[in-house]
Amino acid sequence: MSKKNHEIPPINFVSPNASIGNNVKIWHFAYIGNDTVIGNNVMIGSLTHVDYGVKIGNNCRIEGSVYIPPLTVIGNNVFIGPGTTFTNDPYPMSKKMVGVIVEDGAIIGGRSVIKAGITIGRNSVIAMASVLTKDVPPNVVVMGHPAQIKYDRSHYDQKKNNWESMN
Repeated sequence: MSKKNHEIPPINFVSPNASIGNNVKIWHFAYIGNDTVIGNNVMIGSLTHVDYGVKIGNNCRIEGSVYIPPLTVIGNNVFIGPGTTFTNDPYPMSKKMVGVIVEDGAIIGGRSVIKAGITIGRNSVIAMASVLTKDVPPNVVVMGHPAQIKYDRSHYDQKKNNWESMN
């Protein structure tokens, strides 16, 4: 029986000049690009691509198969559902890019698509599979193609509490 030299590739790529906070969990096959800054207590799911120059705050949960392009800024206590795609080029293939800003406490449902240059307001909720084409104000719930305001965050929290209290 012959012995072979095997090189096992790394499970993840994390740029050596990325700044990674304390208690960060990065699951399998994730990519973290150059000059990215990730805060404390962040979870990044499998197959997620966080490109260069991204900023992610503290206490965020980013599920699997999410794409976060350069210039994106994500605040604290943000949830991003699986398969969400952020964009940074409003007119592909432009020479000029612009990032998305996600303010503190926002929730983004899975498979949502976020247009370049918009801001998602503090504590807003983006329903699953929504397409965001314009800014989202704070404390609202948006849904649809294109996403439109349906109700406020307090209504969402009430629905969530009712759901959680059911047997």
